[in-house]
Amino acid sequence: MGIPWRRLAVAAAALLGLATVVTMVQTYGPTRSAASTRALTVATWNMCGVRQWGCADTGSWAEKKTQLNHLATRAGARVIFLQETCGTELESVRRGLGTSWHTAFRAYSSGDRAGRTTPIRCATPGAGTAGFAILSAYRLSAVASVASQQPTVGVRRGILCATVAAHGIRVCTAHLSPRHSDAAHPGWEFRDDQLKALAHAGAARRTVYGGDLNVNPPGSRNPFSWVWPSGPYTAQRECDQASGSSRSGRATHVSGHKFDYLFTGLPRVRCTVRDTGRSDHFALLLRVRTG
Repeated sequence: MGIPWRRLAVAAAALLGLATVVTMVQTYGPTRSAASTRALTVATWNMCGVRQWGCADTGSWAEKKTQLNHLATRAGARVIFLQETCGTELESVRRGLGTSWHTAFRAYSSGDRAGRTTPIRCATPGAGTAGFAILSAYRLSAVASVASQQPTVGVRRGILCATVAAHGIRVCTAHLSPRHSDAAHPGWEFRDDQLKALAHAGAARRTVYGGDLNVNPPGSRNPFSWVWPSGPYTAQRECDQASGSSRSGRATHVSGHKFDYLFTGLPRVRCTVRDTGRSDHFALLLRVRTG
């Protein structure tokens, strides 16, 4: 569940033919042969798979599963961060990809005014619990949630990290709270604390972190630039960051905003923005050198 108004663009997007997959690529640095270096493609995609969160017009789960399979096969993503996915459906995708694929999943929960917390289920029959996840072609170890401040009354998202030992890296996915997430305290801002926790978890050089951060890049046009800590864009570069001073990047949402990010201290090889046509978010793919 992201910013409620962002779903309003879906119908217009369909009329503009966004169902057609569009891939845009930006390459950094000299090209090296596969024999000379090891590399890994990491992707992040908000699937808009929780139907009751304004996603009813973004395609069926069968269509979303097809696009997720394409990310893992045709697009070559070997680690995929997912937001607004459904546990049972995700497990079906994992089984279809083969026994070498693994998942780490965390459910979203909802807090009420009485202090009770309950998991959120996907409205699609049989889809399971709504949550965010890591889908990986390699075994995941040291899987752990990262503590971060969350709304008291409303949807609680989170940060999830795991180690991909096959490439000697740590990966962390996040889905941050949009504005007005806390029904009891609508003026409270959570993204500053959550971004700080995410950046701290991803501070080591051999880490890739990101996800749906529900905020625009820092800069003079963003009144919420203050929520960004110092590590992202400086100690770690973003997938679509063209230079050290740049804070821009191509849109990852049908509204024209950039909400999705991948940061790393590893050498970047290529950044791709891929419109799957089955979500209000585009997929973002980052290829890094790991050896």
